[in-house]
Amino acid sequence: MSSEAVAKRYALALFQLATEQNQLESVEEELRVVKKILIENPGFGQILSSPKLPLAQKKEILKETFQGVSPFVMNTLMILTDRHRSAYIPAVADSFIELANESKGIAEATVYSIRELTEVEKLAISGAFAPKVGKTQLNIQNIIDTNLLGGVKVRIGNRIFDGSLRGKLDRLERELVG
Repeated sequence: MSSEAVAKRYALALFQLATEQNQLESVEEELRVVKKILIENPGFGQILSSPKLPLAQKKEILKETFQGVSPFVMNTLMILTDRHRSAYIPAVADSFIELANESKGIAEATVYSIRELTEVEKLAISGAFAPKVGKTQLNIQNIIDTNLLGGVKVRIGNRIFDGSLRGKLDRLERELVG
């Protein structure tokens, strides 16, 4: 079974439980924090995957590190550790966030700009692009890219909307050359 299928299976079970208990928002936020910690500290993931460290110690490390999370998230982390699938934790978090966003009509978007966007600009971009992908709202991650020269480039899933000056110049060059 592929790692994506495994992650989706665990995420779906957690999603159903969180939905039943009306804790979708809190579980989603907790999983975002868990994922962030694992990504920003690759050594932590290596410790959890190490065959030299006993299972009981791995569980104790998880309990100490994530002591404030809900029992649903903690139990999911424990089950993944028991089954030697702790490497799947970030993928489970991603799958859960995807399920939660789908249920709320939200899409994840990456917006590339030459400077940090204000909240008003993010709301405007969300309002303009969410309907184009059949959603009501966008969760925007802003990435600074000085190569754009001006404007923005929006990536939603596998779709890219390029309104940057660099993109316009590249299109103009292709037209003139081709």
